[in-house]
Amino acid sequence: MSISPTLALVERLAEEAGAILLAGYEQEHQLSYKGDIDLVTEIDRRSEEFLVGELRRHFPDHRILAEEGGGSDGGMCQWYIDPLDGTVNYAHGVPFFCVSIAYATEGRLTLAAVYDPMRRELFSAEGGQGAHLNGRRLGVRPGGELNRSLLVTGFPYDIRSTAATNLDHFARFATLSQGVRRLGSAALDLCYVAAGRFDGYWELSLKPWDLAAGALIASEAGAMVTPISGAGELLAPPYSVLAASPAIHAAMAATLRR
Repeated sequence: MSISPTLALVERLAEEAGAILLAGYEQEHQLSYKGDIDLVTEIDRRSEEFLVGELRRHFPDHRILAEEGGGSDGGMCQWYIDPLDGTVNYAHGVPFFCVSIAYATEGRLTLAAVYDPMRRELFSAEGGQGAHLNGRRLGVRPGGELNRSLLVTGFPYDIRSTAATNLDHFARFATLSQGVRRLGSAALDLCYVAAGRFDGYWELSLKPWDLAAGALIASEAGAMVTPISGAGELLAPPYSVLAASPAIHAAMAATLRR
């Protein structure tokens, strides 16, 4: 019988994978493409190999869903791994990327860590125990109105072929809020909502490894985290997300559903 995962272990693995990203930063990379603009580097694979290897060593009976290696989704004990969230940023030398790790039992997220090695910021959460940044308790920005809120979003990798580009929502929120940013890492966007740096975040189509860790961290910090439709499971297709301060969640949801 394997031991139960701990937050300390998840945090350690995130930091050690982050060291791999940092060592390869601003080096010449071996690039390959999964789509027109969806790329992967050898560092993505190196980080994932480390994380999957460690998890299989500690928890051989657990399922692992990881970005570059695929894997199984569902089951009693499930890991969600993004070894390098923000690969396009990373490949271009833009210092905004992270490692994202989440653990779920019986479909419920219980442990999460997101590590930004450039800023040495470790966001983490345990179900029912709150969210933290380098040990400091996090909380979403209290109160507020949509027209005084700073928002963040992302765009799909198939933006050249899909009708759901998110450009219409971006334009609408740009006129309804204080501003909208696009930074290129879903996991960090969610953590920035948790830290009160952004008031709200939405995205139309992601993958479960993009969402899982940041969703738990944002939720434990007091954000309302839901699918854009308001119904169904967050970690189920189409993997849309709306994470916002309770003060503006309803207004953002109404705008997105028009």
